[in-house]
Amino acid sequence: MSKTLFVDLGTRDYKETWELQRRLVELRACGLAQDVLLLVEHPHVITMGKSAKPENVLSKRFPIYEVERGGDVTYHGYGQLVGYPIINLALRDKDIKRYVRGLEATLIDTLGHFGISAHRIERRTGVWVGGQRKIASIGVAVRSWVTFHGFALNVSTDLSCFSTINPCGYDSGVMTSMTEQLGRSVSVSEVKKPLSSAFAHVFATELETTSLGTLIGLEQ
Repeated sequence: MSKTLFVDLGTRDYKETWELQRRLVELRACGLAQDVLLLVEHPHVITMGKSAKPENVLSKRFPIYEVERGGDVTYHGYGQLVGYPIINLALRDKDIKRYVRGLEATLIDTLGHFGISAHRIERRTGVWVGGQRKIASIGVAVRSWVTFHGFALNVSTDLSCFSTINPCGYDSGVMTSMTEQLGRSVSVSEVKKPLSSAFAHVFATELETTSLGTLIGLEQ
């Protein structure tokens, strides 16, 4: 079984984490590192993918970054668990579609752990509940067959923040969260372990927890 290094970044600035991803992609592409899973919570930020339409940004209330992932506009903020897998797909049949389905399966399994029935919708990347409510978004990039960017699961996200955009081109009312679905408060911290376990199962890997300093060879 393969091994994947796991780092919990806590709460960290989006730009800083974006730069970290790109550094790790370079290392992985050169064969100098193992696969990595980063989990993080970001302060308020809006990101625009390669297919983003400017008109889907309705407010400049939060910082905005144009990034290299696929997809349209999305929001990240407190109460949202974001995952960035840095995976060498050259060792996994170079199958990007299968990789994205794996991310969806990871999220569906995680939500199932909490009693939330979630599913895919054909030709609508992400994870949905109750037919038409979106609880998790996915947007990936691949460079030299190494993945970055990833997924965002709304745990206890303030859903009103989505009113600053048309998330992935939809009305902001499409978004939901675990807290809304369960009718009780859910913390990001209590979701990390079930999600990590689901990721390890879906991607047939063993997670090895490490620190950011150890990961990039720098002292923290």
